[in-house]
Amino acid sequence: MARPIGIDLFAGAGGLGLGFEQAGFDIVAAADIDPIHCATHQFNFPDCAIVCKSVADVTGDELRRASGIGRRDIDVVVGGPPCQGFSMIGKRALDDSRNLLVHHFVRVVLELMPKHFVFENVKGLTLGKHRQFLQELIEAFQNGGYNIAADYKVLNAADYGVPQDRRRLILMGSRRGLALPTYPEPFGYATVGDAIGDIPDAESFPDLWKQDWTKADYGKPSPYAAYLRGIADDPNDFAYRRQFDPSLLTSSLLTHHTALSRQRFAATAPNDVESISRFKKLALDGICNTLRAGTASDRGAFTSPRPIHPVIPRVITVREAARLHSYPDWFRFHATKWHGFRQIGNSVPPLLARAVGGQIMKTLRKQPEKPPKTLALGNPRLLEISMTDAAAMFGVPNKAIARRSRQTGRSAHAFQEKHEAAA
Repeated sequence: MARPIGIDLFAGAGGLGLGFEQAGFDIVAAADIDPIHCATHQFNFPDCAIVCKSVADVTGDELRRASGIGRRDIDVVVGGPPCQGFSMIGKRALDDSRNLLVHHFVRVVLELMPKHFVFENVKGLTLGKHRQFLQELIEAFQNGGYNIAADYKVLNAADYGVPQDRRRLILMGSRRGLALPTYPEPFGYATVGDAIGDIPDAESFPDLWKQDWTKADYGKPSPYAAYLRGIADDPNDFAYRRQFDPSLLTSSLLTHHTALSRQRFAATAPNDVESISRFKKLALDGICNTLRAGTASDRGAFTSPRPIHPVIPRVITVREAARLHSYPDWFRFHATKWHGFRQIGNSVPPLLARAVGGQIMKTLRKQPEKPPKTLALGNPRLLEISMTDAAAMFGVPNKAIARRSRQTGRSAHAFQEKHEAAA
């Protein structure tokens, strides 16, 4: 029996798409403007067609051709376009040039006319004057032939088994004449300790100062970690199995800290914020604060604030962040810390996406099935590729997105070191 199919717009590294795959969908095509994200997506989703260009330049027919689905009816289109221009007095917010990507999300959905769509975004869209923008978005879909779940909700990933406080607006719509999905009920709870307690200390492996992977022995996992490591089955995960070496510790390139930084980290109490860096120290029995992406060079090239490990006086690694975001260990990110944290911070936690995807599956009245096929991951070189080479590989301009400047780029860590030197 063929699995329902979906398309992922503004896909990034693929957290939203992975969650829908886990819910039982085949994500047949994805689009993103960032060549680094596209390379990582290609590594993790070898059977998904990746279209590397702005959604503003993508057409529904192009996505159909890339995926090879022809005129097949699409079950769901998902995506989280960036939104910026909310407060245009006397002007329709959806027509604001800063919101063209949202306009094009609507356009592509209406060109594809899937049975259902999921729009994911910041919780701020539901507040104050920003609701004008959300209402215009709903009206655009209604005018295009869709019914919208009027009781749209902000869901917290922490209520769906993710050990992180992360609240996102989820707006769902159905083609007129089809039933509307309902929102998932909260379930489960996981802690920071559940997520990363079995991961060996990365600083015990000298290789991780120069590369992002090494052979390692793990500790005893919680049920949450055992599932992410692939050593225990999750009966609610209907994703394709991936071929990977579970003895590898990946996405774990280390960060240098001064001795004074480490002293400050060690002296900070769990759940408190360290006074110089403003990094939060995680607590083993708590949940993580919202993991953020940082900024590109056109906005200062700030690295995302990285929480302090609950036991070891250092910031967390990309792999530890991935665990706190509910990514399985087979899923790998770009080898550089800046890109890796950016890919996680920009993404929807897969377990939250899976909960939403499960509701769409119920509305389709289909029983999800675990596919027997096991996928081989892509070439690891895709995870080390430079922006220049990634752009060339996908045939897009080298400046498709604002690039990080290593000379002028700043980070919260550099900010901390500067202030400690003056202390």
